[in-house]
Amino acid sequence: MKTKVAILHTNDLHSHFENVPKIIRFMKSQTDKLRAAGYTVFKVDDGDAIDRFNPLTDATSGKGNIEILNKMNYDVATIGNNEALTNSHSELNDLYNQANFQIVLDNVIDEDTGKAPVWAKSFADYKLKNGTKLRFMALTCPYPTFKFMDWKVLPVMPTIAADLKKWQGDYDVLILLSHLGINYDRKIAKAFPEISIIVGGHTHHLLEHGEMVQQTLLTAAEKWGHYVGQITFEVDGSEIFNRDAKVFKVSEMEAEDTDFEMISAWNDKGKKLLASQKVAKLPQKLKNNLLEDNPLIEIGLKAIEQATDTDAAVLNTGLFLDDLPKGIVDMNQIHKILPHNIHVMKTEFLGYNLWRMVKEMEKNKGFLIRFTQKGMGFRGKNFGLLIYDGIKYDQSKQQLFWHDKLVLPDQKYKIALIDHYDFIPFFPTISIVGKNTIYFNGTLENVFAKYLAKKYPL
Repeated sequence: MKTKVAILHTNDLHSHFENVPKIIRFMKSQTDKLRAAGYTVFKVDDGDAIDRFNPLTDATSGKGNIEILNKMNYDVATIGNNEALTNSHSELNDLYNQANFQIVLDNVIDEDTGKAPVWAKSFADYKLKNGTKLRFMALTCPYPTFKFMDWKVLPVMPTIAADLKKWQGDYDVLILLSHLGINYDRKIAKAFPEISIIVGGHTHHLLEHGEMVQQTLLTAAEKWGHYVGQITFEVDGSEIFNRDAKVFKVSEMEAEDTDFEMISAWNDKGKKLLASQKVAKLPQKLKNNLLEDNPLIEIGLKAIEQATDTDAAVLNTGLFLDDLPKGIVDMNQIHKILPHNIHVMKTEFLGYNLWRMVKEMEKNKGFLIRFTQKGMGFRGKNFGLLIYDGIKYDQSKQQLFWHDKLVLPDQKYKIALIDHYDFIPFFPTISIVGKNTIYFNGTLENVFAKYLAKKYPL
């Protein structure tokens, strides 16, 4: 006997609270509507719900987001790279203590225990009224940088293969929450016919009516709460019928007078929490300038040098989004000018490769000044101008100097950078031959604040 199932899904909210009040109401009203039509309804989120660009997320290390997500009444959720890589190990271990939904994840191991995280289960099972066993599993993108947060991330395809072998006979219908991206999803669908539905995310793609890849239905609802996805189907044991996917555009949903108040309250709470953290007392205004060297970036360069115990550094002016005023400066002001999910990195090169990296920077820096940079942790607009400290490039002679001494090809040099430069495609020498150490014990914002507090104490 067939029974009807519906799944309402979100992904990659990234702390964009401006759409959340509408989504909360929609989740409730649509669930009521579907249940009245005879559907068993599940609500799921596919990860990257948090993003430290938002002051509430930054001030609470994501716990404020969990309070908001609880209002959605999700059944199951998974994590994205943002939950894992912008929280410390202990912060992520505590993040879901008050969640009213189950976190499912099966390709991350806690390096401290050698076991699955205490906050996640490998799968979530539900038995439908006709006896059909529905299983949700989840995987997140296997970034190698997870290791810096004391998490071991397992490869995707072998993990799925091992799970399917181990779980034979335990379920009728298998649904994957995939924070892996569209290319992985298509690859998985071709390799594993056992998976009936993939709820996708990570690459912020939109599949308005889903996409059938062989026997598997792929779905995705873009990013930032712009859409809520809906999947409907019928099942009878392991047989699945009439799969259908669509999305609802949140901007077309009716707003209520209280929406703005709710959104403002969340943002104001975060700003107040950050503003209560006084950092430094500046003797003069620190100005920012996208197009040239400026006082803010000079302090930023010294800050990352101190954090990495080096005496040379590179930063781009587009990282700094505004000035800092004279007088008492708090974490809310620093968060406003440095809202990025970016970490400081120390890179060790032989002299020739350091010269090669700078050549890449020199080649690209004119183009990059007005380049609209997106993603890889960057939360600004334009990349800006690259500024060096401790190194100097002579364009006419094509020579590089380290504190006025010519860089020697076979000598080792250590320079402070940011992990963003390792992820973007403009400076490939960094990832190809650089010995990179990323400092995950705080974002660039935290490193800058710590240096500022020492240089200009309260």
